Amino acid sequence: MQNKKIITSAFSNLYTDQRIEKVCRTLHENGYEIDLIGNDWGGAEKMSRPYSFSRITLASKSLKTAYFEFNWKLYHELKKKADQNTILHANDLDALLPNYLVAKKLNIPLVFDSHEIFSEMPAIQGKMSQKLWKYLEKKILPDIQFMMTASGSYAKWFQNKYGIHPVVVQNAPRKLDFTIEIPENNPKILLYQGAINPFRGIDKAILAMHHLENVLFKIAGDGPMKKVYEELVIKENLQDKVQFLGKLLPEDLRKITLTADCGMSIEENGGESYFYSLPNKVLDCIQARVPVILSNLPEMQNIRSQFDIGEIIKDHQPESIAEAVTSVLNKNRKNFQPELEKAANILCWENEEVKLLQVFERASQ
Repeated sequence: MQNKKIITSAFSNLYTDQRIEKVCRTLHENGYEIDLIGNDWGGAEKMSRPYSFSRITLASKSLKTAYFEFNWKLYHELKKKADQNTILHANDLDALLPNYLVAKKLNIPLVFDSHEIFSEMPAIQGKMSQKLWKYLEKKILPDIQFMMTASGSYAKWFQNKYGIHPVVVQNAPRKLDFTIEIPENNPKILLYQGAINPFRGIDKAILAMHHLENVLFKIAGDGPMKKVYEELVIKENLQDKVQFLGKLLPEDLRKITLTADCGMSIEENGGESYFYSLPNKVLDCIQARVPVILSNLPEMQNIRSQFDIGEIIKDHQPESIAEAVTSVLNKNRKNFQPELEKAANILCWENEEVKLLQVFERASQ
């Protein structure tokens, strides 16, 4: 049963996609033969993985045409590589159509992993492309037999919309044996990690620095809003209080996370995909035993109601953000440790991968 080949595909350069890396590694370690397909959109950094991977070369210059090109080329790759002993594994809606067509053609199983509600992403709100993705979703999803998604709220959304029952596999990091000495930082470190996109509350947190003394705000990551936020820092004369660290390797980012006094995940309601998300950074901070300030959104409320791991902000006013940061810093990272430890033991990949393996076991039968 366990010797099935799994072809995993995603519109991703694979390099920093931690969910795909964890999923493929778990499947590989459990006896499946993995063939991972991504693309070179956004670079093709050197990678080493214990399983086979390749990247489709894209000639497109715009994201819109890149999606079409990738789907076309992926369809032909899958047709070439898939046989009766294959499980197809599509990550997100932008890789689903070719997988669906080949699975139907060969009558083989397809597992769909929706990392977010793709058709409700802020970047496509109100655009023509949103109509296209919604149409695709409506046509294919009711016919999907094996589906996973990254939060309980996402699962409910898909269930209400399409009558399907996705298995929730949260994007939790692997368990970290926490033995480090908690640093006595001066100034204290507030950390944002992740993509520098709109609706992440980063600009509001920058303005909150006017209301915080002896705190350094570190922003680790890259994205379309980076230049805008760098200019905001200069305009507000906050260069000595805000630091941009750029895009880091996952292992380097983990080292930085361990040094923070307070993390942040204060996403704004930029549509249903954000509203129902459980951002990776929340679980990464918990695993690094770093308290966090959180948005008042369902999945974050849910974690905060179970574990005292930080503060929920009242709203996105800079003063409210500063108030939540101050509250966390005054309590001190050391005093959050018992609750963070409890949360870290539950919200870890070792617990999530059990559900992942059950999905692929069912698909193998």
